[in-house]
Amino acid sequence: MPTGSGRLLAISDLHVRHQENKKVVDGLRPETDEDWLLLAGDVSETVEDFEWTLDRLRERFAKVVWAPGNHELWTTPDDPVQLRGEARYRHFVELARGLGVTTPEDPYPVWEGVGGPVVVAPLFLLYDYTFRPAGARTHEEAMEIADRAGVVCTDEFYLHPDPYPSRQAWSRARVEHTAARLAEIPDHLPTVLVNHYPLVREPTRILRFPEFALWCGTEATEEWPVRFRAAAVVYGHLHIPRLIRQDGIPHHEVSLGYPREWKQRAAGPAGAVRILAERPS
Repeated sequence: MPTGSGRLLAISDLHVRHQENKKVVDGLRPETDEDWLLLAGDVSETVEDFEWTLDRLRERFAKVVWAPGNHELWTTPDDPVQLRGEARYRHFVELARGLGVTTPEDPYPVWEGVGGPVVVAPLFLLYDYTFRPAGARTHEEAMEIADRAGVVCTDEFYLHPDPYPSRQAWSRARVEHTAARLAEIPDHLPTVLVNHYPLVREPTRILRFPEFALWCGTEATEEWPVRFRAAAVVYGHLHIPRLIRQDGIPHHEVSLGYPREWKQRAAGPAGAVRILAERPS
């Protein structure tokens, strides 16, 4: 049974390079002193903004758990830190650890508050271009379809897979490593799986440009929510905040998104989302 009254909250795609988003983040507050905050990636492209954001949030929440997005992995010309690929990811991991934030390379913590106990597992998974558009049998065919539609993710220019030969190879390595770790979680404990990308294909079905799904996950994780006993899945990346259920499991898309997106919503910018409901006694 839960031993605390705290809430498990989640948000993603803060994109604090935009000043309007920075103000939103500066206003984020927990509901109780025991609340945890799950950050499902895309805090910022730059090290400076990343540190500013995690430092603010760690001061306010009892624990902050971070999973990286594609934007943290970008090596942009204006960032003084020009590390690429795996080296860049490891740099962000060490920065987060130095601020007291849990990363995908740390032991998975157990949430004991409302809805617990559950193991909170921040994941670093990429994509392997297997969310292909209709009619595409190969990666090359899928990329040709996306190119004809004028859909090319900026990752193709800024997200480098070094030292891996491709993003697909890096993705396969992360899937294998992460599956082994998740398999070690005791069978009696459910999980909350926190990843930047959706773990299943279904959330991408409503994309305005369906070709963009190529950069949104991997078919290799389709069975993970069931296999690893997920009480909930948290993701972002799509900038379409909503809740769906698949196999009875809630999948929460918790993006803040860009100002041009959230300004169109009648409710304004989305805040942190409650992830687990209190279990009946």
